[in-house]
Amino acid sequence: MTSTNDIRRTFLEFFGRNDHKIVPSAPLVPYNDPSLMFVNAGMVPFKNVFTGLEAPPAPRATSSQKCVRAGGKHNDLDNVGYTARHLTLFEMLGNFSFGDYFKEQAIEHAWALVTREFGLAADRLCVTVYHTDDEAADLWRRIAGLPDERIIRIATKDNFWAMGSDGPCGPCSEIFWDHGPEIAGGPPGSPDEDGDRFVEIWNLVFMQHLQEADQIVADLPRPSIDTGMGLERIAGVLQGVHNVFETDTFRTLITASQDAVGARADDATIASHRIIADHLRSTSFLIADGVLPANEGRGYVLRRIMRRAMRHAHLLGAGEPLMHRIVPTLVQEMGQAFPELPRAQALITEVLEREETRFRQTLDKGLRLLDEATSGLTGGDSLPGATAFRLYDTFGFPYDLTEDALRDRGIAVDRAGFDAAMAEQKAAARAAWKGSGAAADSELWFDILERAGATEFTGYTATKGDGQVVALIVDGAEVAEAAAGDEIIVLANQTPFYGESGGQVGDSGSATSDAGLLIEITDTAKPLGKLHAMHGRVVTGTVRTGSDLHLQVDVARRDAIRANHSATHLLHAALRNHLGDHVTQKGSLVAPDRLRFDFSHPQPLTPAQLAAVETEVNAEIRFNEPVTTRLMSPDDAVAAGAMALFGEKYGEEVRVLSIGRADWNASGRTYSVELCGGVHVSATGDIGLFRIIGESAVSSGIRRIEALTGEGARNWVVGREEALKSIAATIKATPEEAPARVVTLLEERRRLERELAEAKKQLALGGGGNTASAAADEEIAGTRFAGQVIPGLEARDLRGLLDQAKQRLGSGVAAIVAVNDGRATIAVAVTHDLIGRFDAVQLVRAGVEALGGKGGGGRPDMAQGGGPDGNQAHAALDAVRAHLTTEPVAG
Repeated sequence: MTSTNDIRRTFLEFFGRNDHKIVPSAPLVPYNDPSLMFVNAGMVPFKNVFTGLEAPPAPRATSSQKCVRAGGKHNDLDNVGYTARHLTLFEMLGNFSFGDYFKEQAIEHAWALVTREFGLAADRLCVTVYHTDDEAADLWRRIAGLPDERIIRIATKDNFWAMGSDGPCGPCSEIFWDHGPEIAGGPPGSPDEDGDRFVEIWNLVFMQHLQEADQIVADLPRPSIDTGMGLERIAGVLQGVHNVFETDTFRTLITASQDAVGARADDATIASHRIIADHLRSTSFLIADGVLPANEGRGYVLRRIMRRAMRHAHLLGAGEPLMHRIVPTLVQEMGQAFPELPRAQALITEVLEREETRFRQTLDKGLRLLDEATSGLTGGDSLPGATAFRLYDTFGFPYDLTEDALRDRGIAVDRAGFDAAMAEQKAAARAAWKGSGAAADSELWFDILERAGATEFTGYTATKGDGQVVALIVDGAEVAEAAAGDEIIVLANQTPFYGESGGQVGDSGSATSDAGLLIEITDTAKPLGKLHAMHGRVVTGTVRTGSDLHLQVDVARRDAIRANHSATHLLHAALRNHLGDHVTQKGSLVAPDRLRFDFSHPQPLTPAQLAAVETEVNAEIRFNEPVTTRLMSPDDAVAAGAMALFGEKYGEEVRVLSIGRADWNASGRTYSVELCGGVHVSATGDIGLFRIIGESAVSSGIRRIEALTGEGARNWVVGREEALKSIAATIKATPEEAPARVVTLLEERRRLERELAEAKKQLALGGGGNTASAAADEEIAGTRFAGQVIPGLEARDLRGLLDQAKQRLGSGVAAIVAVNDGRATIAVAVTHDLIGRFDAVQLVRAGVEALGGKGGGGRPDMAQGGGPDGNQAHAALDAVRAHLTTEPVAG
């Protein structure tokens, strides 16, 4: 028997011998078509090649492309397991000519492969051609020797292929295999064509025209070939079976399913075993290509496929999670052809086991409630939509599982009633949001969310990707298009741009199109927690709702943000290790140029504590351990030791981030395990360097650390080193000698300052020949007065000088004005015997007013104040003299 792996290898090697480049399968997530949820045809990875936007990998190519049809417009999910040929994941064998050969050689290759390489009997093959394609019909007669009755002309779109309403298109020619008269059904184009006797095994597309708005407008200058042969379908033909689930790969997986659950496949159980086998393939490949279970977008489709299979495992009586136990069999069957499977085997196993463990709890409860709700219903009845919605909304039982669970009993579900209940809940949520005092534009965001759904974030694994515009906002209102110069907010169905949340700032970058559009994205917000709103300005071109965009995140900025975010987690762990478990995050800022971390702690950190924290973080960085992410329920995550971050809102599933050594202490616990939805480095070494640059108080019991990483930290260190070198050069020392030299210079300065102060005192006491400033005792209205202006005198020396002046006077008033850097300080002293007549506070306030200041204070015998105008020093003394003349009464 020819195995499926042999068939794939034979196909690829045949075209490889015929000068085709063997191209590996592209990931299931399309990189070049944002309108598609998954790659659903073999030509999808070459779409931009056919439209001329990308260069081909070679003039000729061949591939076995994995495809999924389980979401969006192409959804076969509900039929899988119940029909002979429907699958969620299938392989499409194809050969492609990018303007090289055309119809004649394509037909020659096809006929040689199916008749010589695969050994199919020519008399059991027939073909279809588009009804006007005489060229193809003539070629089949000449090359294959087919008679006219086995060259069937089809006048419908079934035999005319188009990439869309605009773009390349052309007639098709399909090859059919006749299973024989014992199978019901007729040839293509006949009234009985829907039977199983004649099965299409290969479709040859002759891409030769260009159409606009569904109308052919020109011939392509270089016609091309795109073919597609379903591997599972041709395997059924070559292995002599009519059902793809009876081919070798599926038989092996179904046997593994039977062995794992202990339930043999019979008429009552075969559908469940087939569903498990098919869904295991699609879920495993999706996980291997980076899709993880979620409540939106691709992740939701993955979860839906998984849960459908898990429900059928439950129906088979599986007492424990089943699907993850069959993964090794799948990897053994398909891992050689698709190396991404063995690479991701551990992740696939973990995700499947975790999802099934969680889902079994929901399933047990939901099925019990569903049995109660349908106890009085029989075949032909319908479950009220409101009941189905209550199962979904209150107990987490998905609608599609309700529908699937009731299928065998012949009970329908009122979908319209379910949708009405869902709409009512959304209206209530909108009203609650408005009632909370949220921004007035929340109505706009709700409208977009309800119409377009949540934005799918693709930026955990990518910094570029394509997206389709679902909304444009200018000046707070939705618009259909925006042109150069407009400040806009653009929302796409999917984006690699991170929306600001959890302390991490939003991404910036650019959005372009093949038509010359350029939008500078300056920031990304996350309204309602589900939409990624890209803020920017249209530089060139026009953007419209429905436009396809090439989205490019600023990689250097994103990398800096990643480093700072991961360093924040390491900092949190180090603080707890050195200060205690009372340390918890109270806020953060993760920006490209710095990080800021607020945490609970009652007192400032000592220099030694800061040094220890910094040293520990850098040690973890040097270990260069991988940063890993897992998806878990919040309760499971916290039970596993993960820390929930302050201010973060968590749904039913969270990202659990593990950073650093897994054996950093005796307990073997990973250094840092936290719940986090942000973007992070792949390994701690990517952070480079960590440097604390500040520690301060935010409020009572809350401290703040500011730090730098990577190039920012290096530049900070280099700047300090250059400053040290400059200081060292100035004081004529080496950088190593500079600290000791500075200490010596400071001590010398303090000594000189003391000597200078003493000299100034002596100058003030002895006059020193300074007629402008020297003290001159005088008598005013019978009161002895000593007034003096001393430039450069420190204010702290005034009291000592006034005490000496009072001793000299015996009875009187002394006033000294010290002038420094344009400002002046005045102090006044009154001897004890004159306190009843004069008040030093009133006298000094008079002087302060003359200096342009206000106030002044002290005691009746000694007071001091100052003002900004040192040029009025002598006027200040005159103001004191004037008060002595009027003999003011002491206050």
